[in-house]
Amino acid sequence: MNLQELRKHPHLSVSSINQYIECGLAYRFGKVDKAQPESNPEALVFGFTIHTCLAEYYAGVDNGINMPVDELTAAFEQRWQSVAQKSGQVSFKEGSSAESLLAQGKALLAVFHREVPKENCRVLGIERPFAFRLEGLPVPIIGVFDLVIEDEAGVVTIN
Repeated sequence: MNLQELRKHPHLSVSSINQYIECGLAYRFGKVDKAQPESNPEALVFGFTIHTCLAEYYAGVDNGINMPVDELTAAFEQRWQSVAQKSGQVSFKEGSSAESLLAQGKALLAVFHREVPKENCRVLGIERPFAFRLEGLPVPIIGVFDLVIEDEAGVVTIN
């Protein structure tokens, strides 16, 4: 079952559980009242943009393509600029800006590209949804494995 189907039914997710624990009022505004924030924190938008680029990178690996570092950083730059330049959509911390986070993201992806082994690994799944039930809980807990990969020794890593 895909994530959209899982979300159509009553459920809990790790992020919603964490949000409830960290701030019950934020949980209520977002999950119960369905209120939309005026802007999103830079970390949320930045992380989503990095995540999207890495999913694209591993989709290439799954198809036998090793995306060059300049393509990976260019993909980040294009996505980041399209989101970060929309007025009011991102709230930046003091001392931070769209430009500084662009440079940081490109640098992080360059290190990733240089340091993470690409050879002899097999992508088993990207954005793989899951669901499980706990005894006494009336709804399932759902989520997504960002990446499931197997190395040459047969060790499976789930992120």
